[in-house]
Amino acid sequence: MRLRLSQHAEQAAIERKIPPAVLQAVLESPQQVVPAHSGLSAYQSQFELKSGRMYLVRAIVADDVDPPVVVTVYRTRKIAKYWREP
Repeated sequence: MRLRLSQHAEQAAIERKIPPAVLQAVLESPQQVVPAHSGLSAYQSQFELKSGRMYLVRAIVADDVDPPVVVTVYRTRKIAKYWREP
């Protein structure tokens, strides 16, 4: 699936120190896609980043447009809050 990054998402990835390779991996093959707020979807995967800590990287995507648009991206240590067990 081809996704487009919004200007905000590009800037957020830089400010939040999310490596481009990590963001690309989340968008191309997320470990999970779960519903987010306002009809958006959250593409999310767990990663161990430079610090050696586990993080959940979440890309919030508007799937209802063509091509889908990444609205924002962030990382969090609150994995249990967002992770959905099958």
